[in-house]
Amino acid sequence: MRETVDAAAAFSLSGQLALITGGGTGLGFGMAQAMLGAGARVVITGRRREILDEAVRALGEGAFAFEHDVTDAAGAGALVERIEQALGPISILVNNAGVHLKKPLAETSFEDFNRVLATHVGGAFAMTRAAVPSMKRHGGGSVVFIASMASFMGLPDLVAYSTAKSAYLGMVRSLATELAPDGIRVNGIAPGWIETPMLHQALDNDPGRWAKIISRTPQHRFGAPSDIGLAAVYLCSPAAGFVNGVVLPVDGGAVIGF
Repeated sequence: MRETVDAAAAFSLSGQLALITGGGTGLGFGMAQAMLGAGARVVITGRRREILDEAVRALGEGAFAFEHDVTDAAGAGALVERIEQALGPISILVNNAGVHLKKPLAETSFEDFNRVLATHVGGAFAMTRAAVPSMKRHGGGSVVFIASMASFMGLPDLVAYSTAKSAYLGMVRSLATELAPDGIRVNGIAPGWIETPMLHQALDNDPGRWAKIISRTPQHRFGAPSDIGLAAVYLCSPAAGFVNGVVLPVDGGAVIGF
């Protein structure tokens, strides 16, 4: 007998509350837009109140902001508690907050290295550890880690960033197996080169690097923040109900290109 599929319902996030760290700009903002469009309510966090307030105004109804620095691991539980008291249980967590560091090994200090790991790895660990107990109590949820091409490719002068983003692969796989019995799916997204202000800041004065990136991307273009947002919607939706432990490249084919 042919199965009937309600595609609109399968990709809907109606009734969900999503927490996106670093959600005020760039990819985080793009994911917030997409999740709101799919019917979720969205909480964005970040360190700068003015950026958060501007983002909430732009996102519109259903968007909320809570100021938080992900390196404050001890404060992660209190943040989750404040959000849930105000808005209800969190069913989606997107670990997106991070910092970039481009330095060769000889110029990367131990303090630089630890700062990058504390933000990406420590921050994501603390937020996940804080959010999961409530997800368990309420019957499940979805956690997404925003990895990178640097999780898969050898990129020079990025030893700290590449180490942090590669750690997400292990976190996704380990947590996916541990939390699946509680109805919690854990996945990741590895964005390619996405057209954001940060990308333009890095490339506008470096035409050689710009051309190299385009030449090794089979689709010969940069992605848009909405590409990452829609991938996040999919991974958190019922449509991906049997998808667990995956790190999905959204990169125009760059990771397999030649």
